[in-house]
Amino acid sequence: MSLTKQKQNDVLQLSLSVIIVILIIYISQFVFFRIDLTSEKRYTLSPSTKEILRNLDDVVFIKVYLDGDLNIPFKKMQKSIKEILDDFRIYARDNIQYEFVNSFENTSSEEQQNILTDLYNKGLRPTNIHAKDREGGVSEKIIIPGALLTYNQTEVPLNLLKNNPSLSAEQNINNSIQSLEFEFINLIRTLSNKNTEKIAFIEGHGELDEFQTGDITKALSTYFQVDRGIINGKPGILDPYKAIIIAKPTLKFTEQDKFVIDQYIMNGGKALWFIDAVNVSLDSLVNGTTLALINELNIEDLLFRYGLRINPNLIQDVQCNVIPVNMAIAGNPPKFVPAPWLYYPLLGVNAGHPVTKNLELVKSEFASSIDTITARKFIRKTVLLQSSASTRIIEVPAMISLDEIKNKPKPEYFNVLDLPVAILLEGFFESAFINRGIEKYFDNNIPEIREKSMLNKMLVVADGDIIRNDIRKTAQGILISELGYDRYTQQTFSNKEFIVNAVNFLTDNQGIIQLRSREFRLRLLDKHKIQDDRLKWQLINTLGPVILILIFGIVLAVLRRRKYTGN
Repeated sequence: MSLTKQKQNDVLQLSLSVIIVILIIYISQFVFFRIDLTSEKRYTLSPSTKEILRNLDDVVFIKVYLDGDLNIPFKKMQKSIKEILDDFRIYARDNIQYEFVNSFENTSSEEQQNILTDLYNKGLRPTNIHAKDREGGVSEKIIIPGALLTYNQTEVPLNLLKNNPSLSAEQNINNSIQSLEFEFINLIRTLSNKNTEKIAFIEGHGELDEFQTGDITKALSTYFQVDRGIINGKPGILDPYKAIIIAKPTLKFTEQDKFVIDQYIMNGGKALWFIDAVNVSLDSLVNGTTLALINELNIEDLLFRYGLRINPNLIQDVQCNVIPVNMAIAGNPPKFVPAPWLYYPLLGVNAGHPVTKNLELVKSEFASSIDTITARKFIRKTVLLQSSASTRIIEVPAMISLDEIKNKPKPEYFNVLDLPVAILLEGFFESAFINRGIEKYFDNNIPEIREKSMLNKMLVVADGDIIRNDIRKTAQGILISELGYDRYTQQTFSNKEFIVNAVNFLTDNQGIIQLRSREFRLRLLDKHKIQDDRLKWQLINTLGPVILILIFGIVLAVLRRRKYTGN
């Protein structure tokens, strides 16, 4: 082959290579693929997420406030947020826009305080971190691990940090990272949904009012239109609602209202029951003692038919919250100190279920236990909240006294463990009105009875106070405290997140809530081995590469000598 023809072939091969590379680059703009080699598929979006992103018809703008001088864990979280948003843009294109901002950059202390107040009022929660300066000192600074999402001029907050005091900083950051897809896509779905779903708080039976449920109503309003109303025994009145919430009733239900609720459930409606089986409260202890009695609500037959029974008892738990007690001697000024109150259990959560995964303890007041009915074979029962391993049952009627605080719990009495307080029911429910004449309840137009439900689910909680927030009456009006916040310990429990997750789980038709079950393994270095073998690994990492290069050079020199000298 001549030299000229060889050059022509080389030029042709080079041209073809360039053309192929250009084509690959061009095609890659329209075709995306990724090979996720991680065992937990942490870099793979769920099908539901992809579908929601592809169907966006307007821009969702996300302003992330996690920026600036961050420590290593929060830098990792910041990187993960950017990665998930970049993944979103692959499917939503330009309909996902985001930016990271440092609100405190080049601002005075007064300006920083105003910014913090403004963002807090919008719903973002700041947190403190400790950072080392160049001189080796440690300083405390405030960051905001959250974002504001804007869609069609609607702005909503999103807090991204899961801050469980019982877990290490690494575990909290890891839990926050593994929930990023759920947190973002759940809010994006809600914002972009043209048909806002409705839920309702049932009234008319002495339930908690709009102030006592004010904080959870505000939280649920991010996802639903929240109404309140009386049933008045009207069949079908609940049909427009995706779910109903029955929050701590104190008066008996009429048979007509029970029938309406029963048939609503038979036709696929979701129900959340927050029921006090015992009539007692801390306010009734104003004189030091009170009598705890059974709270007769006339709904026991409904719940029994659906698969469980709320026992008319009270749970005492060594793992409990505190109440203020006057410890001053008679005649002296009051001296209130916090004291453990065994009737206020701090409930543990089911760590394996999407509703309660990564939640902290849930605060309860005068909770009861729940028994499941084994005869209901087509109903799956899942315990979501339960007492600790050191629990005692108090049967009612019972006399409750503040003097019980003075008595140290005896271990032999607290020998019951893991009593269910909240249970999720899933399956095919049977109507409580099968073979019952309802003619006497309805004068005209007697409704038909659906005897068995479609596949359905509901939540039953044996404590009405789990959904109740504290209120304070002031000259400016009624102030509503955050649900789960305890003003004596200044700790916020997971009541609100539990309820929001439960409502989303019951009403979710796309399986998005299942994203909360994703778990990323936390592969931490062994700190003891790091300390013990520090010098060894420093030598390996610094001298190892140099030695390898020297060995490679010597071997190469020997090979070259043998090749060209024959020695």
